[in-house]
Amino acid sequence: MRAGTARTATTGRTARSARSAGRPRPGVAARLLAAAQAVAAVVVLVRLARGRRRLPPLAAPEPDTSPDTRARGGSAAWTGHGGTRGGGSPEISVVIPARDEERRLGPCLRAVLADPAVTEVIVVDDESSDGTARIAAARGATVVRGRPLPDGWVGKQWALHQGLREARGEIVVTLDADTRPRPGLFGALDAALGDHDLVSAGPRFVCDGLAEQALHASFLATLVYRFGPIGPPAPPPPHRVVANGQCLAFRREAMRRADGFARVRGHMTDDVALARTLAADGWRVGFLDAGGLLEVDMHESAAEVWREWGRSLPLRDVTRPAWQAADLAVVWLAAALPALRLAAGRPTRLDLTLLAVRVLLTTALRRSYARPGAGVLLSFLLDPATAVRLTQATLRPVRTWRSRAYSLGRPAFADAVTRGARPAPPDRNAPR
Repeated sequence: MRAGTARTATTGRTARSARSAGRPRPGVAARLLAAAQAVAAVVVLVRLARGRRRLPPLAAPEPDTSPDTRARGGSAAWTGHGGTRGGGSPEISVVIPARDEERRLGPCLRAVLADPAVTEVIVVDDESSDGTARIAAARGATVVRGRPLPDGWVGKQWALHQGLREARGEIVVTLDADTRPRPGLFGALDAALGDHDLVSAGPRFVCDGLAEQALHASFLATLVYRFGPIGPPAPPPPHRVVANGQCLAFRREAMRRADGFARVRGHMTDDVALARTLAADGWRVGFLDAGGLLEVDMHESAAEVWREWGRSLPLRDVTRPAWQAADLAVVWLAAALPALRLAAGRPTRLDLTLLAVRVLLTTALRRSYARPGAGVLLSFLLDPATAVRLTQATLRPVRTWRSRAYSLGRPAFADAVTRGARPAPPDRNAPR
């Protein structure tokens, strides 16, 4: 009986050994890849966890229906940080840089000019070849004819620099021509400037078509994986600050003293360059959710999303090479690799976990779109293509925009954060 048992045990061990011999053991490279993916997963989970304590989104101020307001005129006014309009509220200038924006400028101007919180609207016509200036003037905006682009400047910064010099309002809001502000946006930005020196508003995106929406949502997910959700409760270090240049708000005199647009004159990623430069100066930079008050129709097709948004998302000219490599590694390991292995039918347990996280993120991203559809839900399938595009744009950056080609070299990282003398941070107790 004992001999039979021994022979059976020996036979079992032999069979298991044979099966183990037939199964390839993971090599060093595979183990290192698994370890790197585990690290990337932890990084993504930590960043996503910040979303549980985000700052509240921008909201339209409540109308002031106090007896004093009714006595003054009988109509409700909007209460911002500085009080009611006509009763101490600061003047707001809106500056819109526009180059060949004939097709997109009209809806933006219509919404801005209808807002009673806005004191003046300035459109800087950046040497357009179409009817941009004519449309702006016909709508009632003040048109500033942009002067020729100086050497070393990118067009948008030059247009904003000129618009800021013309603005008279205590508060300046810059908008891109493709934005669609809703009533209450400017009052909400005024209120937010009570806690911040520079406010960047995150919009709700208009994306029509399955492919355009899927690719756009895939690109958007990479921003969350690299920097966390919008509205972080604690400011990140200056070199990790992000912003949305489609809508910025600041105090006019503080920006003039900082000479912000001139200091980032040569950056293609102008919005992040400006935010990081000012954050390094001590400015309180807030990137806040404004989806209920602002929509943006950025692109007309998936091809345009791939070409235009894909060129700027790597943030190459404002990020150290080490951080660029780390950010790309997170995108490849935590987003692209799980999708590729799923398509090959060989996902690991960690891949399945990361795919589940990505699906949960997709659910949250639906709120970032005006009309979310199947494209947002299917966006994770395009994560490998998105990783390829980010890598391509990092290695071979494009230096063209709106029919202009820029021969500027890549600025040193120090110039990406500080250019010229560093001014003092804005006066926190400046009268409003």
